[in-house]
Amino acid sequence: QVRLVESGGGLVQAGGSLRLSCAASGRTFSSYAMGWFRQAPGTEREFVASISRSGGNTYYTDSVKGRFTISRDNAKNTVYLQMNSLKSEDTAVYSCAAVRSYYIDYAPTNYGDFGSWGQGTQVTVSS
Repeated sequence: QVRLVESGGGLVQAGGSLRLSCAASGRTFSSYAMGWFRQAPGTEREFVASISRSGGNTYYTDSVKGRFTISRDNAKNTVYLQMNSLKSEDTAVYSCAAVRSYYIDYAPTNYGDFGSWGQGTQVTVSS
């Protein structure tokens, strides 16, 4: 298991930007595929983006393509989510997730594929 701590959430106006960070404990961060999920009140948790161990593969849900970018810095044990052109419908608690993977290009998109989760950070977009 890896411990994950998110930061960078906050209140932003529609059209603005935020960058979320997720810091992981331990010395094996490069062995983990990483992902971001979000959950708005009264809704189910939704996949947002994922990235493979190497960073070579990334996936996004359709609603954020072209606006959000997931990246990672294995030297800093951190994964990022750059969010641009934010909309009110992006308002949610954003959580990062990790899964240890043998395959370097594996980037899962399903909630059940991940084994470790952070506590989440609130993102509120005002219109």
